Amino acid sequence: MDAFSVSICKGLSTRKFSFKTALLCGLWFGGFQALMPLIGYFLGAQFEHLITTFDHWIAFGLLLLIGVNMIREALSDDDEEEENNSSCGCGFRTMLMMAIATSIDALAVGVSFAFLKVNIWFSVMIIGITTFLFSFVGVRIGNIFGSRYSKVAEMTGGVILIILGVKILLEHLVF
Repeated sequence: MDAFSVSICKGLSTRKFSFKTALLCGLWFGGFQALMPLIGYFLGAQFEHLITTFDHWIAFGLLLLIGVNMIREALSDDDEEEENNSSCGCGFRTMLMMAIATSIDALAVGVSFAFLKVNIWFSVMIIGITTFLFSFVGVRIGNIFGSRYSKVAEMTGGVILIILGVKILLEHLVF
């Protein structure tokens, strides 16, 4: 659901729907949501305390940075920056940060999969495909609203990312 929310935000920030953008978001998020539990599964319990101690802080920091950047871009009158980014708005560094931020907690899930003797290959396949589909559709949903409301939608997307980061942080610190 985190990847779905971020995909909606990505769609909010694109002026014209692009199959390429939706496909790239789906591949990034689906790939990382599948990869992280796989890594956690193979790392095992010896690193569980390290993963669960800092994963929420990393996710919060990355989502905060991306959200603030989206708000800053929405408030600027300069559309040149958008043209300088990759043609689909899915630059490597931005997508990498968003994919890590939305999937880092899945490392701990992978560790628990190892203890539960889960079929890891089937599990990561289902996780990856499901996240891919949700992310692909999320870009389209966000684009429908974003193309109608432009700068307000991009600001809203930035605020949503910041709130998502705070939610992740609070879930780990308070609950």
